[in-house]
Amino acid sequence: QVQLVESGGGSAQAGRSLRLSCAASGYTFGSYWSTCMGWFRQAPGKEREEVAFIDRDGSTTYADSVKGRFTATKDNARNTLYLQMNSLKPEDTATYFCAAELYCALAPRTGRPMTYSYWGQGTQVTVSS
Repeated sequence: QVQLVESGGGSAQAGRSLRLSCAASGYTFGSYWSTCMGWFRQAPGKEREEVAFIDRDGSTTYADSVKGRFTATKDNARNTLYLQMNSLKPEDTATYFCAAELYCALAPRTGRPMTYSYWGQGTQVTVSS
């Protein structure tokens, strides 16, 4: 059974950095060339938003709000997805989730998978000014 477990959240002052991890079990990153993954966040009272999208070939797309500050990387040896968050802002405060779709087919209109089959439980990030 595939499981995703996020960690690394916490509290930070604006301008500081945090690194989130998303450890996968039940499948091996390198075994599925068709896997795509994503980082999402949801703040209280707001809709969930995509932070980073990692396509099957490893190319990554970022939300405009985090571009230049956040970097998503995959470590196949550790079966872990990371989100390095630099220059944090109070508006980055949210619960962050990772998601994976093993057999990823992108919807033509959105360029994103129609659904992600697997989600982590989330990790809270709080940024103070």
